Amino acid sequence: MANSVNMIIRDAVLDDVRGCAALDHRYETDHVWQMQVRQEDGWQIVFRSERLPRTLEGKPSPDVSRLQSALTPDHCFLVASDRSSGDMLGYLTMQRDGLMRVGHIQDFAVDAEARRCGIGKRLLTVAINWAKEHQIIRIQAAIQTTNYPASAFLQEQGFVFCGFNEFYFPNRDIALFFSQAVR
Repeated sequence: MANSVNMIIRDAVLDDVRGCAALDHRYETDHVWQMQVRQEDGWQIVFRSERLPRTLEGKPSPDVSRLQSALTPDHCFLVASDRSSGDMLGYLTMQRDGLMRVGHIQDFAVDAEARRCGIGKRLLTVAINWAKEHQIIRIQAAIQTTNYPASAFLQEQGFVFCGFNEFYFPNRDIALFFSQAVR
């Protein structure tokens, strides 16, 4: 795919859920985040990037029922598609927590063949604008420790590490939380 894509970003509709689920969500990484916990005069928790002996392929599975539930007014559900062909390129869902004024990114994917063309950055920019319109002051995303490319992307976009949850994901993997103030 070319380095630039003539795309349109719009609000998702029910018919888009199947297209989002069909995207190639795979990623490859040579690094993971390793956690070390020590309890000596308090707690010491350290996350360190570790190089893997061989490339790891992650195969996230989209949750269709969660995508369908993101079609409500308290969610931002954006899709990016090719303007000429209509092909689905990526999507982002974010749930609004009105009490805490935080937007929780729940799903964020760009088709493997369409990456590095600015699609993820554009989706995130539109999501930030949605957050401003809905009085959200902070956006947060949870990333698996094995999804090093996603954590690198978020950091490139100005997100900072803000915490973890040891058994957050259904497979009991550690979640690393990254957040960014909405300006």
